[in-house]
Amino acid sequence: MVQDNSADNHQIVLNTCPDMEMAQALARKLVQEHLAACINIVPGITSVYEWKGKPESGTECLLIIKTLKSCYPALERLIKDTHPYELPEILTVPVTGGLPDYLAWVSQHCLEKDT
Repeated sequence: MVQDNSADNHQIVLNTCPDMEMAQALARKLVQEHLAACINIVPGITSVYEWKGKPESGTECLLIIKTLKSCYPALERLIKDTHPYELPEILTVPVTGGLPDYLAWVSQHCLEKDT
């Protein structure tokens, strides 16, 4: 299959994890499965939210996942199947531009998945 290296084919997925151990394990798994080309782990973020009617806050790690839109369904399933949260944060951000060589690199490291 010829890969589409245009920005429209790429996306960023954001996911929070409760700790660095979980973040690293999930990041490694996503890269090993070729569902992501690169994942940045941002440690020590503070999240403030309401959960089940109560205000909550906690320290988490943020994953910034670079992937292809075609990989998203499998990526979402893997996160949902392995994540300890009852309702994990999984948000997609469209990529509207980027360095063409970097976009090509992402395409080369992510396997196109059937949706």
